[in-house]
Amino acid sequence: MHVTRRAFFSVGMGTVLSVSACHREKVSRPLMVIVVPSLDNPFFRAEASTAVALAGSLGYRVRVDAHDDDAYRQDNLIDSAIASNAATIILDNAGADSSIAAVQRATRKSIPCFLMDREIAVEGIAKAQIIADNDQGARIVATEFARGLGPDGGEYAELLGRESDTNAQVRTRGFHAVLDEQKNLVRVAAQSANWSQSEAFQKAETILQAHRNLRGIIAGNDAMALGAMAAVKSAGQTGIVITGFDGSPEAIAAIRAGDLRATTLQPAVAIARLAVNEADRFLKTGSTDKTERQLIPCDLVTRTNAGEYGEFEKVR
Repeated sequence: MHVTRRAFFSVGMGTVLSVSACHREKVSRPLMVIVVPSLDNPFFRAEASTAVALAGSLGYRVRVDAHDDDAYRQDNLIDSAIASNAATIILDNAGADSSIAAVQRATRKSIPCFLMDREIAVEGIAKAQIIADNDQGARIVATEFARGLGPDGGEYAELLGRESDTNAQVRTRGFHAVLDEQKNLVRVAAQSANWSQSEAFQKAETILQAHRNLRGIIAGNDAMALGAMAAVKSAGQTGIVITGFDGSPEAIAAIRAGDLRATTLQPAVAIARLAVNEADRFLKTGSTDKTERQLIPCDLVTRTNAGEYGEFEKVR
């Protein structure tokens, strides 16, 4: 069975997605509910589309929802999944603490939850927490960022993700585990751009005006890195080292063009596949045969190896 990209993106929130012809006799197939932060963000879209395609091939009906990083909306979506007698929920959650109660409610109703990309603050509720190793990913890209600035170092700025997002916090800690050890580097600005490319453009524009000697911008995701890149170009400046995080196709294209120094590829496709496969295995056997918390390593993408990566996965 196959889901076309067009069919997937035409799905509205809360719509059951039929992954083959809509035959009445297939209504009894188990329902897998997939909830992600957004269907507009390319990372989460890749995550969701991968999960949808695999779930369909395994024989599930699929419903895709987005909580927009709103814990209240996520609560409603989980309650809707419970009311729909979902067989399982695949969740990229809206917060490490604020998502615990929602996962607990589903678990109490015997609906196993499989978390991807973001963890929650407790173990023993979800059947699996399959997450990218954001700390490791932050450290490798920060090391490349420092290498790009060279032995002279200098002033740099940091663009942070949404402050309530656990991944944003983990990434900035990982950055500073490396950068704070570099005595030749001075962080002169740090602002949240809320994962947004347009907001990052505005914040970077202001930072560039205030700090004429800026030599680098390290960003918590690719969208913000691309916004910073556009601001640097708009200001007519060159030689500023910019790095991202996620491994989006747009960022990789910018790396190949020499406009970004590096990004960390967060393996959204691999994580989504693991979550769906483990959910399927659990439903069929009662076990995943895996530990609950599974850290998936990230890859550093530079101009040297950029050709090896596609849409949030290594392709060769």
